[in-house]
Amino acid sequence: MPLARRIANLFRRSRIDREIESLSSQPLSDGERRSPTIEDRALFIYTSGTTGLPKAAIVSHARAMQWSHWFAGLMNTQPSDRMYNCLPMYHSVGGVQAPGAALTAGASLVIREKFSASGFWSDIVRWDCTMFQYIGELCRYLLHAPLSPHETEHRIRLACGNGLAPEVWDKFKDRFGIPQVLEFYASTEGGVSLFNVEGKPGAIGRVPPYLAHRFSPALVRFDVEKGEPVRNEYGFCIRCTPNETGEALGKISNDRSNIGDRFEGYTDRQASAKKLLRNVFEHGDEWFRTGDLMRRDEKGFYYFVDRIGDTFRWKGENVATSEVSQAICSFPGIKHAYVYGVTIPTAEGRVGMATLVLEHELDLIEFREHLMSRLPSYARPMFLRIQNDAEVTGTFKYSKTESIRQGYDPVATTDFIYFDNLESAAFIRLDKENYDLIQIGRIRV
Repeated sequence: MPLARRIANLFRRSRIDREIESLSSQPLSDGERRSPTIEDRALFIYTSGTTGLPKAAIVSHARAMQWSHWFAGLMNTQPSDRMYNCLPMYHSVGGVQAPGAALTAGASLVIREKFSASGFWSDIVRWDCTMFQYIGELCRYLLHAPLSPHETEHRIRLACGNGLAPEVWDKFKDRFGIPQVLEFYASTEGGVSLFNVEGKPGAIGRVPPYLAHRFSPALVRFDVEKGEPVRNEYGFCIRCTPNETGEALGKISNDRSNIGDRFEGYTDRQASAKKLLRNVFEHGDEWFRTGDLMRRDEKGFYYFVDRIGDTFRWKGENVATSEVSQAICSFPGIKHAYVYGVTIPTAEGRVGMATLVLEHELDLIEFREHLMSRLPSYARPMFLRIQNDAEVTGTFKYSKTESIRQGYDPVATTDFIYFDNLESAAFIRLDKENYDLIQIGRIRV
């Protein structure tokens, strides 16, 4: 059967568990299989596709085992633990890390088919769970949910995941009585992993000085306009100084016993090649590009800054969308906010636009003053879009694609759009007439 037809048939099947049930439970005969090895492919995990189409990342048995044992150790998982997993199982956290960490240690795994903010804490109490996994904006959704009688009656000892926003961290721990948060950074296909075992709010991890020579990712200066790391006169990348933002790279080792430094790549060889950077600090070395901008402070803590595709340049300055979102969400009444750059025909670069979901009507005067006190002029969003709810991906990341496509055109959406009118020093409702004036440069931005 042609490959295209086989793939089409696969997608017509609505439930893989029912397909599996239809198969014989008898083991394969010796003639039907060979003994698997730790180097064999265990599965494909598709990337989220935030910077392009999803790609099938190769995961070997070695990597799947490593993830499971890593997290079982980091979480000190015991047979008495119960892990709550409401994450999509096609994702590396929900499908490998969470189940693997529990089952490796002989603990129990409680699986809910789909995340529910209203049913989360009643599930936790009902099944007497002691740990749970989060990703993306899941914790923010819980924080904005109405009070639940079960939200402090649980036995949760640890929440583990990635993407817990700094402005949510302490509020989340305090409201729900979470003793410990284990935030980490990792990618399905890459060899860069960081763990915040010390619980420092906002940090994604720290590498102790005595291990820095073995596991520390390199942060190199990045040119946002060119979309590539900066190189010096000798053609090598330039390491970032403390608190300087740069792209995170992971050293690729030729030592097959060092599973953590592997890059197993994608099924698409061209996509794999784009992730590799050579001659970084010396001739012949090879590094994995994470595609993420980070900074490291003087104490060695790493902080996620932005995805490379999300950062934009305006008035000669780089704008990290995550940092702008953090400033916006610190204003009372903002439930969700995501930021992106939009183009204006008469100006170079991209200017900031923010899509907001509100708890109540927004005081635009106070909000503008709030932004002015926390962000430099080039980073403040020029346009605001008000939505009833935020669109998120299956992994609880904000879906920006459609918003970026529609931009600030008031005709393209029924949502209210406001723009920062510099002449009146106020956000005003954007209509078709003002939109046209902005397009030809009659209104200054």
